[in-house]
Amino acid sequence: MDFLGLAGRTILVMGVANKKSVAFRIACQLEAVGAEVIYSVRSEDRRESLAKLLAGKRIFVCDVADQTQIDELSAALRRDGVRLAGLVHSIAFADYSEGIRPFHETGRAQFLQAVDISAYSLIAVCGALKDCLLSDASVVTIGISTTRMASESYGYMAPVKAALESSLAFLTKSFSHDTEVRFNAVAAGLLKTSASAGIPGYVDAYLYAERVIPRKRAVTTDEVASAAVFLLSPRASGITSQSLVVDAGMSINYFDREVITDAMRPTE
Repeated sequence: MDFLGLAGRTILVMGVANKKSVAFRIACQLEAVGAEVIYSVRSEDRRESLAKLLAGKRIFVCDVADQTQIDELSAALRRDGVRLAGLVHSIAFADYSEGIRPFHETGRAQFLQAVDISAYSLIAVCGALKDCLLSDASVVTIGISTTRMASESYGYMAPVKAALESSLAFLTKSFSHDTEVRFNAVAAGLLKTSASAGIPGYVDAYLYAERVIPRKRAVTTDEVASAAVFLLSPRASGITSQSLVVDAGMSINYFDREVITDAMRPTE
């Protein structure tokens, strides 16, 4: 039984880096329910590194920092007659090569690059691929569970993700003049991915999250992927311009008794 209504529908998944990627887990779940998945990756080197993992799959190369490549992706899909029922935007980048610095010391170039790749790229891709999307298509991007928490380990990416989240409403309104395309985000809690491992201080934040989460176990990539697949499906047809928080309840448990006790214990 095709409960989600995704069998035979074509979905473009952007942002697979390796087998731990949120994008890859979304793709796996989509294929498991009968959807046809097309992949877009950042570079030829990335496509080569994924040759075994995505063997036999249709893979396009598109660096979203380059509008020419976005336009070429659109042209290739139109040339092949591809009609997309869904688009997954799982793309983010921040330059932490100098480590995490106080927010007011954020460099202009680093911040604008992060906005371009992590937030504006969704707008650019959707604009270029509009004619490839079915009138009832679903677009899902990956956000973070809160953009109001001043987490030092995440640096300046929370304001960037806030821009991404805000764009959902404007994209929905813009597309609504002649389509019913939906735009949503999965606002994920802290995940154990290859990308997050490279963020200075992230591991400690991840371990802290596990203590604060009521079940004492972090959110898994598959849990985030499952939420994304639901939003991609016709079952979520009444949901748009929303960020679906998947944090296993972390945001309701900051005052956990054990965490408070540890924090208040006198230091020697």
